[in-house]
Formats: sequence, structure tokens, C-alpha cells
Amino acid sequence: MFRLRRVTPCLRRLLHGGTGNRDQVLEQLRVCSAEDQVLDMVGKNKAKLTVSHVSCAVGMLWQFQREKPQLLRTVELIRTHPQFLTLRVLAENKIALMDDFILVDMLYNFLRLNVDPHDSLIQQLVSEAWLRIDRFQMGSLSKFAICLSDQHLQHSPLMGHITSIVDQRLSSIDDARILTTLMISTSSLVSTRLRDAFVSKADELLDTMDPSNYNNPRRVVQFLRNMKYSHRPLLEKCNQILLSSIPRLDAENISIIMGLYQALQFNNCDFRLAVKQRLVELIDSSTDPFSFSKLFVALTPMASLEIREGLENTAFLLADELSAQQALAVAEALEEIQSRNLSLLNKIASVVQRNLHVYKPVEVARITQALYLLQYQNPEFFTKLRRILVNFLLNSVFPHEVTMLTRVLSMLPSPRLEEAVKSRVEAVVTQCSLNDLNTISFAVAKWVRNDPSYRHGTPSKYVRLLQTLNRCGHERLQTTDRLDLLLEELKYVSGEWFEEMLLQETMVTLQRMMDQMNWTSVPELAFFLTRMNHLCPPLMDRIASVAIKEIDKIHYSATYATLLPFSVLSYDPPQADELYDVCIQRFTPHISSFDPHLLVLLAYSLAVADSFPEELIREIFSIDFLGKLDSQLETLPDSLNMRTRLRLMELNRAVCLECPEFQVPWFHESHCQQLQRKGNGSVSPVQQQIHKMLGEVLGGINCVQVAVVTPYFYTIDFECVLDKHLQPLPYTNLNTLQISDRGKAHWGVRSLENDKHELPPGAQRVAVNFLDSRCFCKNSHHMKGEALMRKRHLEILGYRVVQIPHFEWNSMELSTQDAWKEYLKKKIFRELSL
Repeated sequence: MFRLRRVTPCLRRLLHGGTGNRDQVLEQLRVCSAEDQVLDMVGKNKAKLTVSHVSCAVGMLWQFQREKPQLLRTVELIRTHPQFLTLRVLAENKIALMDDFILVDMLYNFLRLNVDPHDSLIQQLVSEAWLRIDRFQMGSLSKFAICLSDQHLQHSPLMGHITSIVDQRLSSIDDARILTTLMISTSSLVSTRLRDAFVSKADELLDTMDPSNYNNPRRVVQFLRNMKYSHRPLLEKCNQILLSSIPRLDAENISIIMGLYQALQFNNCDFRLAVKQRLVELIDSSTDPFSFSKLFVALTPMASLEIREGLENTAFLLADELSAQQALAVAEALEEIQSRNLSLLNKIASVVQRNLHVYKPVEVARITQALYLLQYQNPEFFTKLRRILVNFLLNSVFPHEVTMLTRVLSMLPSPRLEEAVKSRVEAVVTQCSLNDLNTISFAVAKWVRNDPSYRHGTPSKYVRLLQTLNRCGHERLQTTDRLDLLLEELKYVSGEWFEEMLLQETMVTLQRMMDQMNWTSVPELAFFLTRMNHLCPPLMDRIASVAIKEIDKIHYSATYATLLPFSVLSYDPPQADELYDVCIQRFTPHISSFDPHLLVLLAYSLAVADSFPEELIREIFSIDFLGKLDSQLETLPDSLNMRTRLRLMELNRAVCLECPEFQVPWFHESHCQQLQRKGNGSVSPVQQQIHKMLGEVLGGINCVQVAVVTPYFYTIDFECVLDKHLQPLPYTNLNTLQISDRGKAHWGVRSLENDKHELPPGAQRVAVNFLDSRCFCKNSHHMKGEALMRKRHLEILGYRVVQIPHFEWNSMELSTQDAWKEYLKKKIFRELSL
């Protein structure tokens, strides 16, 4: 039986020519069933081979390889075969006779068969294709673009030419495969306008393509990752197609897709749950190093403890067979889950050591970071890694690479910093983004602290570097003129250097570009202000105005980030009611489409702002939703898992206290008791000071309780009870928390004389809370939303609340014992008497 499925497109066209003019060589090639048969045919008929024969032979060689699993491919054997050299010579001699389709197909197949891009054959094929490029069909243009990408020519003038052609002929593309391939190949040269056109066209073609072809939506997601553009509607459409394809996906494809999602910060509960199930199904069949390493990386972070242990045991058995890249991937996965499997760690580290010579600079940095964070104990190996990192850094010309190498170098202990390293970093910082400058500042701060002369002040050798960092940061802010690019650079910045040196200038720059703000930049800017804990009314008023005007364009899930600064920083813009109303109206129809954890975070942020949309609250506290949330939390990183559980508890408490009409039960009692038992009971020096002062002001230490736990598990710093004449009542005979000489809260004797749940007539409980800097915006004394919500809830519980801001207690005005006592008297007695 003829194996027609192996026949290349060029051969099919020839077969339709009929039997009157039969081509014996072509027919003999057609019945070949293996590479050696094809190469034998080439050797026997080299004098007769035409362009069609050469094209057919090369195409069949690649097709045979393509059908084999990665581990069973024999590309290297083919490439070194004498008759393959014959094919290469014949192809190079017949380039002028090739039609456009065969020309590009030949180039594509030779590259897949690992012919060096610098080989004269490849060079000649590319040159000829460039001459004909304007007349290529879109299918050939797409394949040619892939060939250029394979040769790392994404930024070449030739790729620019292709991008221009695609821009002009985009409307004529009706094949999703051709479109998505061109999107990826040209992504580094695409303008914002063409990006949006690509997104629109992809959205159209994804609706008409065969949904079983998961490569098309995967390429769309890859394009969005390349562009750093999280277009939620298109991402969700791709996700739906990929979700339906999960039963056909292998561990490699799943790993790729999850990596793309992570880069885009795109989470989808249904996808993660389905992927987890699929990966568990693949465990038994993933027995070779290639497939197992992909499975390990994708599954381990979200696997149960039992499955994780099984994966680690298998990894230990396969470790010696892992390639350099596979060992790196496994090491990073172990670091992500903070594994303490020392036997496996030692095995992986030994594989890494054997392969150090093949790693690229960024890969050595990743290896060093993973092993360091895993607390791998091998000083000699870290010394070797440091030496390699320094050599790479001194020879690197890429700012991002220098930044990463610098950051990882600063993690490693060293008696001194080489002057050459400091000079190299200083030479590169002028080209760095704000994010890179911020990263380098962290490294410099570590070097300064580790320098033996640090105790006498900042060592002079670092002063110039710090000054250069400051100057470059200010210059970058003052010269930037695009809000979208600035927000991209600011996405991950944090830390003391940025806040002290650049944050104020950043706010000035953002206000200068306020007119550029639109629906795409609103969520990013809002999230940045929240992260910086910075109250900026002009920017927030503008965010509110744009959000209200363009709410229909903002993705429903982005309403969370949009509202966050108003809630967290407790700021009401002039249109506050309208802002909350339009955002609630925007997300309400889509409540069932939210990822469960994100819906909890959204509801909590609204609760902080004293907003409790009934439909949202009833959805979250339904049995079905809580079950789905539990399932999702098992797949999330530990930090996000714990944060979501905490926010659910706080939301549960807020609803019980502020919306009893919803009849939501309090179901976090045991959870809060566990958290309370885990607490260390430490008390700050300031709190010890206040405790002592309160004892003197109230007439005795037995009139003050410390660390009182209220119903619904708020912990009050201090509690006292005043009778109807505002006179303190002493606590006796019942358990209470007191502060030891070492600053620890411990159980002593509690409560009021004749204490019952009810207070004496006219008496009132007073909660005294010290508010540290975390309760206020960083640039003002404006109190944040959570502190205000806490006060609101304590008042509902029957307390009169006294708040002691840190900036008042630590002010110059309160620098004596008498001044502090007078301050407390005023706070407790005069304010409460009003």
C-alpha cells in the first residue's frame, strides 16, 4: 500500500499529472518507508535528480523524523550521511529553478534537519527568497518567517519587510495557522496599531478554525506573551479552546502553556484543575527523562503531598539521565516548592556540575539562585559558580543579562567585590530600565551591608555607583513620554531605593502624562498606586473619571485592580458612589466567570470600603462556590492560598458584623483558634511602653488587659473598662494576658470584679490600639481602609475605640513621661466624654 500520508505537497501536485508521462524516480521515492531508502535512491540516481526530486527527498526525510518521538529522532545521522551532502549540493545548484513554494519549503526542511544557518546553501536560499518576497503567497511568507526566526533574525531588515507586507495584506489572511505563525515571528517589530489589528483578526479566525487544533490558540497566547499584552477577552477565548483540548495535550505542551499563562499573570481555575487531572493521568507513561522533566515542572507545584513525594522519588531514579536543561528545570521546580529532599537535591546538583560548561549566562544565574534558595550546602561549588558568574558579567553587553547576573552575585557571600564588577555594572546602568535599576539597587545595598567598612558609613567605592543609579533613574523618568511603557517598567519595582529616590519623581511624571490615561492603563496604574501605598488624589480622581467613562471597555475582572487603591487607601474621589456603582454593575453579570480566589479578593476589597453587593456575597457563601474555591486553592502557590483563606475569613467576619440580614454563618472559629495558637505573642517595645503608661494613667496595671481577643477574633492591643463616670474598673480573678519583662504576652489573672458578660450599667469597654506605619499611606497621615474597617467592627462589637497613631506617639511633643501620660488621658477620657 502506498503511504500517501507521507507525500509532501510538491509531490501531490506532480502525482496529479496522470500516467502518460510517468516519473520513475519520483515513483520509487514515493514508496520509500525509511530514511535510508530515500538516501539510497538519491545515491543511485544523483545524475537524474531534478528540483522536484530533491524537494521530495528532503521533504520525506524531515517527515520521517517529524513522526518520531523526540528521543528517537536520528537527525544527526541523516545530516552526516554522504548522500545528504549530495542533496545539499544539488539543492544549492538548482535554486534558480525552484518555484516560490519549493524554495521556501526546501529552506524550512533543511533547517529542520539541522543544516547550519551559516552554510552556503541556507545563505543562498534566504537570499533568493528575499529577492522574491513581495510575490510570495501568505502561506510561503509565513513559513519563511519561521525560517528567519530559527536563525535568530527576528530584528533583521528582512523580518521588517515581512512585517510591512503582513500589515498591508492582513485582511486577506483567512487561515488561523498562517496568521498565528506570522504573529509570533513578527512580534518583536509590531507596532501598537498592528498588534491591535492582529488581536482583532485572531479573535475572528479562532471562531472559524477547527477547535481540535490547539497550536493556533497556543501561538496566540505566545504572541500576547511576547508583546507583554494581557488582552483578557482573547486570552479567555484561547483558554476555552485549550481547555477542550486538554485530553490530547502531553506534558510538554501543558508546561509551555502554563509558562505562557504565568508570564501573562493569567489564572483560570477550570484550566488548572483540568491540567492537574491530566498530568496525574500522564504520570505512569512519563518514564523517559524528557517527558518526565516536563511533567515534574508542571505538576509538582500543585500536586498533593503524596503525589509530590512519588514524583521526587522518580526524579531521584532518573536524575543521572537528565540533560543540562532538564536538571535546571527540575532544580527550579524544587526551589518553587521549597523541597527539603536532600538526596534529590544532591543528585540534581551533581548533574548540574557535570554540565556547567554548556549553560548560558542567564542559566547559570538561574541555577545559582535555585541552589542558594534551596540552602544547598557546598561552599566550593558556590565559589566556582561565583567565578563563572563574574566572568559572564564582565563579558556581557546586554543590560537585562548584566542586571540578572548582578542580582544573583549579590546573593553569594564574598569577602570583597571585584572593582571590575562594579565598573561593568556602572557602565551598563545608563541603558537599564527602571525595573533593572531597582534590581541593581538591591544588589548594591547588599554589597554595602556586607562590606567590612559598612559600620563607619557607606563605603566610598559604592557612592559613585549609587549616584549613577539615582541620576539614571531621574533622567529616565524625566525623558519618558509614553504612559504605557512607563507602567510596564514600573510593574515590579519596589523597595527602599525606589521609594526614597524615585517615587516622588515618578508621581510627578505620571501626573504629567495623565491625559494619556485610558481604559487599558487604568487597572495597571491603580494597582501600582496600591502597591506603593501612595495616596495621590489627582491621579486617583483621573482613574475614577476614566473608569466611569470607559467602564464597558474594562474587562470585568479588572474592576478588582481598578477599585483597589480607593478601598485600600480609603480615598473617595468626587464621583465615588458612581465609580463603585458602575464597577459593581460591570462585574455582576460575570460573577460565575471569575476565578474563585479573585472573587474573594474582590469582595474583601469592597467590604473594606463598606460595600456589600448582595449578589456577590450570596455567591461567595454558597456551598457550590466554597467547594470550587477549596479545589482551586489546592492548585495555587502556598502564599496565595494562605492569603485567600485569610481574606475569606475577614470577609466572613465583615459580613456577619455589618450585614446580619444576609444570615451568613460564622464558620471560621476553629481556623482562627489555630491561627491564634500559632502566634508568638510578642509585643513591641512601644506597646510595652504604652502598657506601663496606661497602668499609671488608669490607676493600676490591673485596670488594663493586653492582647484581648474579641468575638470574631480581632486582637485588641489594650482593653480597659470605664464606668458611667469614666472611672476605670479593675480586672481580677479571671484569665488575662499580661506582658512579661521580656516583651512576651502571657496569661495572668483576668477580668472585672464580679465580671459577667454584661458590664455594669453605664459602663463601656474601651479598645486602645497602637497604629504603626502600616496603617497609614506612606506619603501622608491618611489612615488606610483596613484600620478604619477594624475600628468600625470594634464599635459594632460594643467598644469605644481609641487609636494611637505612631507619628503622634513618637512626635517631639511627646518626649517626656508626663507628656505621654497627658496624651493618653486626653485620648481615653476627654475624647470619650464627647
